[in-house]
Amino acid sequence: YTRGRRASAEELPMGVEWYEAQGIEVRDTERGGRVTYHGPGQLVAYPIVSLEPYGRDVHGYVRNLEQAMIAALADFGVEAGLVAGETGVWVQGAGPDRKIGAIGLHISRGVTTHGLAINVNNDLQPFEWVVPCGIEGCAVTSVARERGAEQEFGAFAATLTERYCETFEREPKPTELAALDGAPAPASLGSAVPTR
Repeated sequence: YTRGRRASAEELPMGVEWYEAQGIEVRDTERGGRVTYHGPGQLVAYPIVSLEPYGRDVHGYVRNLEQAMIAALADFGVEAGLVAGETGVWVQGAGPDRKIGAIGLHISRGVTTHGLAINVNNDLQPFEWVVPCGIEGCAVTSVARERGAEQEFGAFAATLTERYCETFEREPKPTELAALDGAPAPASLGSAVPTR
């Protein structure tokens, strides 16, 4: 689990020791938001973006991230949307609203770190052991659950990349991991974006 800057102890009702006994690490992060779970089969994307070209409009950036997520999900046959007053992406209809994608950012000197997570093929049970995103009674779903079958993870990642680039009018630039050796470390403590 990761805890954002606005997380509270009540969001981990079993206590940190219990989660760690289950083999689940609990880590504090600099991102905005609250408690969430990250695990195998979940797509986590951390775009590092200067907000300068977007007029430093953090909320506009978040809304665009949501739109890219919604478009990628639609390509995989999942109709998703927004819920008033909440950040992230939800599946509605046939039962309660179900969160399928979360956003938590950290902004330092106008540059984003952290990002988004979409539940693709991941085990959803760990979400039942916390208060996801600080939302009491929050139902969580995945692409696999909504479609009734495991999905091709690499294809979903490629689709999200494509939709992100369309939304932000960018071209993807593949980079080898070795090319990042020696890159400057991120700046310490900037401002966290209060997302859920």
